[in-house]
Amino acid sequence: MTQRLTLSLCGDVMTGRGVDQILPHPSDPAIHEPYVQDAREYVALAEAANGPIPRTGDPTYLWGDALDELDEAGPQVRIINLETAVTCEDSHWKGKGINYRMHPQNIECLTAARIDVCVLANNHVLDYGYAGLSDTVTLLRRHGLETTGAGENAAGARQPALVDVDGRRVILLSLGATSSGIPPAWAATTDRPGVDLIDDLSEDTARGIVERVRRVKRSGDIAVASIHWGSNWGYDIEDEQIQFAHWLVDGGVDIIYGHSSHHPRPIEVYNGKLVLYGCGDLINDYEGISGHEEFRGDLALMYFPIVDNTTGRLHELRLSPMQIVKMRLSHASAQDSAWLVDAVSRASAPFDSRVTLAAENRLELSWKSQE
Repeated sequence: MTQRLTLSLCGDVMTGRGVDQILPHPSDPAIHEPYVQDAREYVALAEAANGPIPRTGDPTYLWGDALDELDEAGPQVRIINLETAVTCEDSHWKGKGINYRMHPQNIECLTAARIDVCVLANNHVLDYGYAGLSDTVTLLRRHGLETTGAGENAAGARQPALVDVDGRRVILLSLGATSSGIPPAWAATTDRPGVDLIDDLSEDTARGIVERVRRVKRSGDIAVASIHWGSNWGYDIEDEQIQFAHWLVDGGVDIIYGHSSHHPRPIEVYNGKLVLYGCGDLINDYEGISGHEEFRGDLALMYFPIVDNTTGRLHELRLSPMQIVKMRLSHASAQDSAWLVDAVSRASAPFDSRVTLAAENRLELSWKSQE
């Protein structure tokens, strides 16, 4: 029986809007933003920055070199935060400002990467309303992708994803906070579809989540709490986020998988358990958009935690640095990898952890034991 479990985690995978337009089956490009009404304008911005983007018809194009990284790491479970509706629904959530949609026939861009679970408690999954959410969940499950964090009611949204690995299970809950931009009206209720929206980061809220984990978790299971929270930019982590993560770990959660920020944020190992406060984007259509250049939003990290599958304690964290060029993931250069080492290490220093450059231009985490 496997004694160590490798997972693949990443930040936001935003395959809608401009990205959807370069896939084999683009949606109607009409969008409803204050300044942009055609999703193809985002493709034009990317091409103006880095040259023509091929329309190959290959659903794996977006992943580029990331597919080799996945094969090399060999994770038993592959998890993404899918930040788009997958639907042909035309009625968007009015007044939101930005709406992401991927055509259902482009689902192969996810299945091609052999994704196991899509977490959905985020601020774009209802961009095309309740019908779009229903289409998204139905389509993903039909194609063998587990979902959690959104559903036809509160019970459905809270239903954890369970992935069996050699007789042991990875239990995944997906939670969203309003600080990430999720409208309060998106909260699933007893009689309304929506996302698993947490009201606050209080001890009572943490206690409720811990109780949900305890009802499901068996000896040898690994529990992952996916949390969509916080602002888009900056490295500072709110004290309440830190305390909330610690409460969850103390209650039996083994990995905190945070996302929402457009760039990687600090990494902590708390009582032997991994806390990712913000994984940064992995796939998006922001290429060529100016602003916040100091955070290098074109750079991304793939996270491969290796944990003891009996205790959930972190054994090793490997990271693969990537760059988004022509809406495709490419290996980051040595210079850009060094930039990520410096940025993430400085951000993680208050948590007694840092990343270092390892072989083949990959990164690894080192941390001070907190026992």
